[in-house]
Amino acid sequence: MLVCKFGGTSMANAETISKVAEIVNSDPDRRYVVVSAPGKRDASDTKVTDLLYQCFNDAVSKGSCHESFKLVREHFDAIIKGLNLDLDFSEDYDEIEENINKSTTADYAASRGEYLSAKILAAKLGYVFLDAARVVKFNEEGELQLHYSLDLFRNVMENIERAVIPGFYGTKPSGEIKTFTRGGSDISGAIIARAAKADVYENWTDVDGFLRADPRIVQKPELIDCLTYRELRELAYMGANVLHPESIFPVRSVGIPINIRNTFNPDSKGTMIVAPNKRLDSKRIITGIAGQKGFTVILIEKAMMNSEVGFARKVMSVLEYENISFEHMPSGIDTLSIVIRDEQIQNKMQKVVDKIRDAVNADNVEIHSGLSLIATVGHNMASRHGTAATLFSALAKANINVRMIDQGSSELNIIVGVDTYDYEKAINAIYHAFMEAENGISIY
Repeated sequence: MLVCKFGGTSMANAETISKVAEIVNSDPDRRYVVVSAPGKRDASDTKVTDLLYQCFNDAVSKGSCHESFKLVREHFDAIIKGLNLDLDFSEDYDEIEENINKSTTADYAASRGEYLSAKILAAKLGYVFLDAARVVKFNEEGELQLHYSLDLFRNVMENIERAVIPGFYGTKPSGEIKTFTRGGSDISGAIIARAAKADVYENWTDVDGFLRADPRIVQKPELIDCLTYRELRELAYMGANVLHPESIFPVRSVGIPINIRNTFNPDSKGTMIVAPNKRLDSKRIITGIAGQKGFTVILIEKAMMNSEVGFARKVMSVLEYENISFEHMPSGIDTLSIVIRDEQIQNKMQKVVDKIRDAVNADNVEIHSGLSLIATVGHNMASRHGTAATLFSALAKANINVRMIDQGSSELNIIVGVDTYDYEKAINAIYHAFMEAENGISIY
């Protein structure tokens, strides 16, 4: 059995939805389909979810979303007409508009894109429409109730052989609609895949799969044919956002592989995401490289810091009090560095520096901005000699200064911090160095 999830670009208009229907119908094992709200039809268009958020904002600020909701109606009516379906959403539109005007949170409004999208695809395929509100459950605090949701869907499955389910949302015990974070339809698909005990969870999007580097930085990077759940987490954390990083959790514990596929190139096998013991043998040294800009480092210096019990706790208490999370914490004998995303510390820098200095009686506290982080990730890195040497030799050869180094205890990745103006050059240097190493070309 296959469970499929189709993203916003796949559901954007009548033409793309026709492609989706062809893909589903091409394999009878594709029995349960999860869909996102329609994405952009072209570069100047607006995603339906964003239109619905605007509807909620208008309802709050103006008392009515009547004008802004017209765009939502027009988008879905164009899809229905393009598919030549005998559907009339007039009652749905009126009910949704009325409920948005009464809503106290944006979640209900945001969820209606998936709701209507799923109704359309169900009609196109001749499948049952199954409202996610029936089977995806949160508690009143907004936490997913995974096992309860799995049980509910399995009970429904007994009487529904084929269904289309809207992604992105579920309900609280009160009946209130609750959404996942943006991109959360991936999580919905994973929940359904686990409940259905799928052989594979297919996640259809607008790319062939995960690439070994960002194609906006590296020219024509190779496709990753297979990676593990943990490698995915590392790459996704650093910005490789083909798949919502939380979507692996429902399927990882039961070993259901995820297959990233391209709706617009269905002949491509895509990328398989599997358990470590199912990973295909590969001669690759690394799996991929990903990175992000926009970090600040707080450097704390104090003589004999290593012998002072509770030093790090005092620093962390300052960050906790200011509601600041940190990314990395490399340290030396007399130094401690805290790496923080810029948006976490904006407008608080001097305040935080002063509080840390007072909390630990530091000899010196400095702020260094303009840092970018680059993660080199690979399942085979721990068992190969010279991985770090290849990485740092590449950066040295490119005349790039490394401002931070952090290697996880699992030896699954090496993260380096570089000046943001060196970010693109650094990624290219690392990528090409490992490609040459894998092809037996020495860079030394």
